[in-house]
Amino acid sequence: MTPASLSHRALYEEVAELIRQRIFSHELPPGSWIDESRIAEEFGISRTPLREALKVLAAEGLVTMKVRRGAYVTEVTQKDLQQVYHLLGLLEADAAAWVARNASDLQLTELKALHQELAAHTLDRKMFFAVNEQFHMRLLEMTENKWQFQMVQDLRRVMKLSRHNSLLKSGRIAQSLQEHEVLLDALLARDREAARTAMKTHFEGGLDAAE
Repeated sequence: MTPASLSHRALYEEVAELIRQRIFSHELPPGSWIDESRIAEEFGISRTPLREALKVLAAEGLVTMKVRRGAYVTEVTQKDLQQVYHLLGLLEADAAAWVARNASDLQLTELKALHQELAAHTLDRKMFFAVNEQFHMRLLEMTENKWQFQMVQDLRRVMKLSRHNSLLKSGRIAQSLQEHEVLLDALLARDREAARTAMKTHFEGGLDAAE
């Protein structure tokens, strides 16, 4: 890794993204200490952009800064997880209700195609997770509410610290797909309240599986 390969955007932003992906992949697991010297040497950068990157990740809740001890990957407690899922359920349920009422037919067709892609990956947990997130974020984008989108994006980053574990629960992928089917049916029927309820139920199922 060299500075030249990190030149497409602000250096600290690119470094933040690289560390973020290591956290999401659990290469840097929750509770682990982030060795600044080793990472700076590996990336071929000074400590300054690295520390700026860690500030970004701390603001996102992915990194916890400890006085005189450095930076650690955040450990999400069960209470944290319950609060994150609760907020996501509220925000995304509101978005689902909006989409059911206001999305174009073309946009609903796009969500249907993403659901079909999701159904095609039930045997691949990694791909299922990726397409699932794509579906949810695309639905959020359709509301054109940048504040709601940013809040959900930040909460989902924290959720990723433990989200993969929920899909390991026996039967969770099949259950998640079924919840998506109910949600999609409500969206296609343009039933605002059914879509809201289906999205909240989906997050309740996700939390149960993560506990």
